[in-house]
Amino acid sequence: MGTYINKGNDGFRSARNGEYIDKSGMITIINQTLNTERRFSCVTRCRRFGKSMAAKMLCAYYDKSCDSRELFEDIEIAKDPSFEKNLNKYSIVYIDITDFTTKFKGNKDIVKLLQRAIMDELLYEYTDVKEGEYDDLMDILTKVYNIDNQKFIIIIDEWDAIMREFDGTDTADDYVNLLRRLFKGSESDKIFAGAYITGILPIKKYKTQSALNNFREYSMVNPGKLAKYLGFTKPEVKKLCRKHKVSYDMMEQWYDGYQIGKEKSMFNPFSVMEAINNEEFCSYWTNTGAYDAVTTYIQMNFDGLKDDIINMLAGGRCSVNTTKFQNDMKIIKSKDDALTVLIHLGYLSYDITDKKCQMPNLEVAMEFSNAIEDTNWTEIIKIIKKSEELLEATLCGDTQAVAHSIDQAHDENTSILSYNNENSLSCVISIAYIYARNNYIFHREYATGKGFADIVLIPRKNINSPAIIVELKFDQAVNTAIDQIRQKQYPDKIAEYTGEIMLVGITYDREKKMHESVIESVVKD
Repeated sequence: MGTYINKGNDGFRSARNGEYIDKSGMITIINQTLNTERRFSCVTRCRRFGKSMAAKMLCAYYDKSCDSRELFEDIEIAKDPSFEKNLNKYSIVYIDITDFTTKFKGNKDIVKLLQRAIMDELLYEYTDVKEGEYDDLMDILTKVYNIDNQKFIIIIDEWDAIMREFDGTDTADDYVNLLRRLFKGSESDKIFAGAYITGILPIKKYKTQSALNNFREYSMVNPGKLAKYLGFTKPEVKKLCRKHKVSYDMMEQWYDGYQIGKEKSMFNPFSVMEAINNEEFCSYWTNTGAYDAVTTYIQMNFDGLKDDIINMLAGGRCSVNTTKFQNDMKIIKSKDDALTVLIHLGYLSYDITDKKCQMPNLEVAMEFSNAIEDTNWTEIIKIIKKSEELLEATLCGDTQAVAHSIDQAHDENTSILSYNNENSLSCVISIAYIYARNNYIFHREYATGKGFADIVLIPRKNINSPAIIVELKFDQAVNTAIDQIRQKQYPDKIAEYTGEIMLVGITYDREKKMHESVIESVVKD
């Protein structure tokens, strides 16, 4: 077993020895592409979402230097007709680009060094191959093929690490030219049965995009058939929680919320496993890097970006055009670009159906709040502080303080909303209660059986606070809001919650341009 050539199955074996979530079904999809025009696949997703695990799995499955049957015979891929056909049948070139960017950080000759390392191993393994004076990696691979007539599968993990470090330099151009030589050269069809590369960003829109346009891309924006393999699904997490006697509700609150293609409920794999191993729910994934990226992108001075961040912190969803982003973290030309890069980094979830993004879960929302404290967004910091005061006033039943806080929230957010109906009032209330998201699960237009409560705040597990139901009215007596809550029996319809519930009625008088509130407390057994 080598370092780059026929690396073996040790990496995947380590995974199988631990808590393994079966994602081998994706091999079926890759098998379908081998030796076809679709054989080049680029699968991009955010940090700690299983990129390297998938690469190691594919390496173990295809590598002809080892016997991996025992690692796969009890999981999904073994049921597919293509399983036997491709199991341990190919020569593998496996490259983890971060190994090189770590070892040769800042070295402009990194592409030459990368080629040299792989070529040396090929020449060591295939002693009949003789290197010519001007040979490059593709030349050596071609000579190997001509000797044993065996096609390669090449797997490149973190392919874009060089692009992120050297973007805009001759080194980046050299790297793209290497990829172009490998995958678009005249010998590519003959040499490669398939290619699988992973990274954070898609590849087509780099400066020399035409060099790599033969890759089929699967990303956080457009994952295609691989959607369910780009994170943990709800059934997978429920099974884990049952096995380890961990609260699924808490897992859902902290780490769910990603919409990846047709999969509407995807969990952050790294954080789920850390919560299980540590027996504690907190922010894991957001502490693994890229924190500065959030601060950098959210404080860019693009029209509407600040308002969208506020809206999403309050649980809202924002439209985003992902098609113009150049897949370059340094070339951000618009609000849409900033939001799109945050989607690729995993800080926003993207709904491909209606082209909208949102903050997926508590873990990410907390990261945004922390990042905002390190920006010059003083007005948002004030909103969060005032939101804390509003929550305290609500729990204390201070109707005057609540009405005053909503007045302020209305005045400060008129740039976001056209304040002329109950929906816009609901948006303002959501923003005003931003701070409550730390301790509450936030629902807008909560279905109750007899209609909708405008806002329902249900305390998170282990939070000793009342639930809050907010009913909103426009140009009506404030008591009508409380009456509506009682008539629709909202408290009784919060089936899983027992304890104190604060009923909050809020109305807005357009003529007086003032809010009024009334608060009552009930106890649900």
